[in-house]
Amino acid sequence: MSTDIDTQVASNASRPEAPVRTESSQAVRPEITGPDTPEAPYPIFLEGATQVGFGRGGKELGCPTANLPEESLASLSSVLPTGVYYGYAQVLSKPDDESSLSTEDRAVFPMVMSLGWNPYYKNEKKSAEVHVLHEFKADFYDHHMKVAVLGYIRPELDYTTREALIEDIETDKRVGIRSLDRPAYQELAHNPFFTLS
Repeated sequence: MSTDIDTQVASNASRPEAPVRTESSQAVRPEITGPDTPEAPYPIFLEGATQVGFGRGGKELGCPTANLPEESLASLSSVLPTGVYYGYAQVLSKPDDESSLSTEDRAVFPMVMSLGWNPYYKNEKKSAEVHVLHEFKADFYDHHMKVAVLGYIRPELDYTTREALIEDIETDKRVGIRSLDRPAYQELAHNPFFTLS
């Protein structure tokens, strides 16, 4: 027999409802987010082997992503709400295969990251998916990735159409790049956290 406590635990463990994106919310999106200098809790530095995700980003949305390891989620979720973030990312060659990525592909690039449940796809598992704003010559699953999260773009939303989701993703990319195009943010691309040659 189910108790009130059982019901409460089950509801806390399930995917929360996200607000649905509307045309009016899209119309009022700012072109730049965050202060001119990152403020606490930023920067947040994460690293780990990239994980294979759901395979939808590149195929369906034109936005290939690499998932951060699950152990990154606990530290992220303790300080950040679900939503879309911007910052920098670097993918490194595998230690046993230095030629697995070109020198260009190992540079530090702008990134946008979705932290949450992907409500449009009704995911049952929270994820942190990073889209590095660079065209890689090859897949980099199982490669080591370093990420510096520097700011918040918007909350996680649900969508009535895939086209609306894609439109917001493209806006997220533009907002991320514009937000990083400020001196205090640009400096963080050269932070010693990244492996710089």
